[in-house]
Amino acid sequence: RLKADTTLRRARIVATKLKPTDVVVVGLGAAGGVAVLPLTSAGLDVVGLEAGTWLTRRDFAPDEIRNNVRDWPQSVQKAQQEVPTHRVNAKANTTRAGSHPMMNAVGGTTLHYWAQSWRLNPWDFKVVTETTKRYGASRVPAGSTVEDWPFGLDELEAYYDKVEYEVGVSGQAGNVKGTIDTRGNIFEGPRARPYPMPPLRSTGFIDLMAAAARGLGWHPFAGPAAINSRSYQNRSACMYHGFCNKGGCHVDAKNGPHITTIPKAQATGRLKVVTRAHVTSIDTDYQGRVTGVTYVTDGEEFIQPARAVLLASYTYENSRLLLLSKSKAFPNGLSNNHGQVGRHYFSHAQGAGVTALFPFNINAWYGLPAQGVAVDNFADDNYDHGGLDYIGGGNLWVMSDRRPIAAASMGTFGRTHAWGKDWKAFIMQNADRTNTAYIQKTTLPYEDNFLDLDPTVKDPLGFPVCRITADYKDNERRVAAHTQAKMSEWYKAAGAIATQANPLGTMGPTTHAYGGTRMGRNAETNVVNEWGFSHEVPNLGVLGASVMGTSGARNPTLTVQALAWRTAEYLAKHWKSVTV
Repeated sequence: RLKADTTLRRARIVATKLKPTDVVVVGLGAAGGVAVLPLTSAGLDVVGLEAGTWLTRRDFAPDEIRNNVRDWPQSVQKAQQEVPTHRVNAKANTTRAGSHPMMNAVGGTTLHYWAQSWRLNPWDFKVVTETTKRYGASRVPAGSTVEDWPFGLDELEAYYDKVEYEVGVSGQAGNVKGTIDTRGNIFEGPRARPYPMPPLRSTGFIDLMAAAARGLGWHPFAGPAAINSRSYQNRSACMYHGFCNKGGCHVDAKNGPHITTIPKAQATGRLKVVTRAHVTSIDTDYQGRVTGVTYVTDGEEFIQPARAVLLASYTYENSRLLLLSKSKAFPNGLSNNHGQVGRHYFSHAQGAGVTALFPFNINAWYGLPAQGVAVDNFADDNYDHGGLDYIGGGNLWVMSDRRPIAAASMGTFGRTHAWGKDWKAFIMQNADRTNTAYIQKTTLPYEDNFLDLDPTVKDPLGFPVCRITADYKDNERRVAAHTQAKMSEWYKAAGAIATQANPLGTMGPTTHAYGGTRMGRNAETNVVNEWGFSHEVPNLGVLGASVMGTSGARNPTLTVQALAWRTAEYLAKHWKSVTV
């Protein structure tokens, strides 16, 4: 580390100042990779700084050992050296995971994510108002800092629509302009038009689970996916080869920004992509306005001036970079004079799924995690919580996704030893007879869950890594228990002979992290305004789930991309007033 510090100090002496640009976008993943298109289409010159590199189809070989066991060697360039530390409360010791769930590359984690592309439901934008109206103000959990969003689904719907069609999302609409279609999600908010592609194909097991849900009086539907169910924009349809779980797509059917919005932005001639750029600070003038960023490549330091900066480096890194960017105007970190950077952190309740054992083969080999059937009857406030002691809920998701190594790692439901010949016999008989549900659950922010800089753990350049201080509260634990019970009921209705509820897990590093730079109109409790621009630094925008105030029972990616498009479009339309 000392050597790295010395190298960096030397580099600062000879930092190279580059040609100014209109906008710098820090990070070209799900958020930044989408934002560059509306910016360049509006005639703005953009420099996109990405810590990783371009990857190609040759990097996406279907390989369970490389992808799922060895955790994608391509991702070690930066993220794996900056894994956040975690502690459950301010008095506890910290731990550190062996790997970072995110990755660095042009396109970011959309290269190896599951590609589930959900909209939030109307309730998710108005949790406080709707909870108070239906159950009384006392039902908002004590200690929670949750606020209503500064706008509702009606404001974001147009941007959801833009991203679904520009990137490419398959699915079955359930509510088009108020007309309900029971083949889709009957609980979703109204949308202007159907998805651009039909949903991914079903399987016999998925059909069995859907029929069982209907038999219980529930409303199953095919979930949305940023995966081509048919040829789209001259790219292949999905081959269902079974390696979307932490694997890239070698036929370009999984729709990340690296094959959609970024190439389109480059085609305008106004986007310059700079790879292996490790941003170390966002720079400001004596008035506290952003002037550009400083980044390092191979020990050499560069200053990239810009009239506006959009920070899109993921939830943990967004807060970390702001806290590291100290100046006379911002002694506690950029945009942090109200002490809100890092506050209101939360993450989805990872784990707490359910695994079922069936008495017959279910033919769930391969497939992909976004190919499945969902039930939303117990998500959000879609059911009466009057007699319950929590708010929120979960989306129940059953998918087709199985590979050999994972199958050989299955549990035995207490029916035999976890080793030896009896275990081998059990695996041989039951390797295709189990299924694990994925349950996305509401999580709320709380006063004592937050992000800051670790006082001792550093990255290779000598900068502190992000520290997560967070644990699940009673509300989230009760949501998990209730949704697990409903999932077990669903499996048994489909013929399962045994189910097991899996542990909740921790709030350590995750792909579904929120908060730290929350959006809202009140500068005392939020970092950015309703358009995603800092209350304290008017030409600094923040993109990503770090601006979201609630999670819903949803994967965040599509909402992140819709917000990114909205913020970028606002910047382009209000260029003079933002950058004056």
